Amino acid sequence: QMKKQCDQKLLVRMKTECVPCSLNLETQCPAGYTKITNGTGIPDCRYYLETKIHVLSFPGCRHHCVKEFEQPECCQGHWGPDCMGK
Repeated sequence: QMKKQCDQKLLVRMKTECVPCSLNLETQCPAGYTKITNGTGIPDCRYYLETKIHVLSFPGCRHHCVKEFEQPECCQGHWGPDCMGK
């Protein structure tokens, strides 16, 4: 019996919103995602504060998150919704 279904594992990556690093310890990834950064996250972004006169920009931190999901796919030589052979 040859395998007909060869699902692909896909990693979906995303980053949380940029916030002051001191506030980023508590930041959670969205449901279903796993946090792959620790502590205050990665200081690779800027966040903005608007005053009446200016928009101020500050260095901030964000977390990186990943989610793994399987994309159904047929093995080579099989096709269709039921992965039928030749």
